[in-house]
Amino acid sequence: MKRFIFITFVFSMFFTLIFSQSDVAKYEKYKLLKREIKEVKERNAIERKFPFMKVKKFKLPDKKVLTLDFSKIEHPSKVEEFKSVFHFPPIRQWWAGTCWCYSTISFLESEIYRLHHKKIKLSEQYIVYYEYVEKCRRFFERKGDSYVDQGSESNAVINRMKKYGLVRESDYTGLVPPFKVIDHTPMFKELKSYLEYVKKNNFWDVDRNIEYVKSILNKYMGKPPSEIVVDGKKMTPLEFMKNVAGLNPDDYVDFVSTLKEPFYKQIEFKVPDNWWHDKSYYNIPLSDFYSAILNSIKNGYSVAIGGDVSEPGYNGFLDIAIVPDFDIPYQYINQSSREFRIYNKTTTDDHGVHLVGYTHYKGHDWFLIKDSSRTGQRGIPGYLFYRDDYVKLKMLSFMVHKDAVKSLLEKIKKENSKNK
Repeated sequence: MKRFIFITFVFSMFFTLIFSQSDVAKYEKYKLLKREIKEVKERNAIERKFPFMKVKKFKLPDKKVLTLDFSKIEHPSKVEEFKSVFHFPPIRQWWAGTCWCYSTISFLESEIYRLHHKKIKLSEQYIVYYEYVEKCRRFFERKGDSYVDQGSESNAVINRMKKYGLVRESDYTGLVPPFKVIDHTPMFKELKSYLEYVKKNNFWDVDRNIEYVKSILNKYMGKPPSEIVVDGKKMTPLEFMKNVAGLNPDDYVDFVSTLKEPFYKQIEFKVPDNWWHDKSYYNIPLSDFYSAILNSIKNGYSVAIGGDVSEPGYNGFLDIAIVPDFDIPYQYINQSSREFRIYNKTTTDDHGVHLVGYTHYKGHDWFLIKDSSRTGQRGIPGYLFYRDDYVKLKMLSFMVHKDAVKSLLEKIKKENSKNK
């Protein structure tokens, strides 16, 4: 009898594995919304006003992308289906690689409301300005041996606000004519050209170089304020951060999950956008990583999160991100399968977003994502719905207030004391 039951179980599992796959891969022609095509053409017309810009005539990409039949995927379809924390309506980053700042500033706005019940719209571009300054400073100090690009990480925002504070969006927009929306392409091209000139000519006067960098930034973004007026009172951006926004930069912690380094230790997040090689990331097992994200949002703490967004299961038109079972079945997602994709670079540090809500739907955890990218504008503008499998397999790092992860931080402390 026991043998019969065992054989029945084996056959049941076999047929389950063979016939349970429901996500069928297919190719579709790459598509853009008509609005997106129009926006690109308008952008090209503006950039042609800059002599050094060699703008090519826009052509719709003639390629096919791997996807699946999403009609069989049961998923939330409305933002209202999620229990969400306060956050301002999504805004676009437009033509700039600054998702790291948009997601983290949005996170801090939610934090200001959670802590003090104040609705304060912060300036993303104020932080972006000084991030460029500090990137270039390191480049000059290290005589060219430092990465400079548009990308960065969430804790860069924390580092900049420690030194430069914060201002409201109304205090600094980062926009100057002829630009009507954010476009850092011509600015970054001119900036890179200057860095190459400095390196080629071995001109390493840091102070003079930084002044020239600021002149480039001022031309395209405008000069940021050193003093602002709030309710009739003059104050510095640092005073605004501390006394009005009421934020303490030291209250925020970052996490990753990788087998490459010991667990429960602070390590370097080894991606290009961590250009200053920050080593403050807590490395934790995937079970802790996912639980911390889930428990945080359930308890009213939003999360700044980043990872890979270039997957067949990522569909901006339908606002959903899942892991198809032709990639890996849900039950096989674990620390090793996650690491394999990090190792072979099919999971990369592409994009930062703000996790603002949660719901449980048809047997899965789903997360409401506020997104500043073009992809996030295709369905419900500014939102996507990430399924639990996508977060476990494809998200690389997250930032949260330390109070949201008290028990985890205590666990890390105990694990470290054991190994001393």
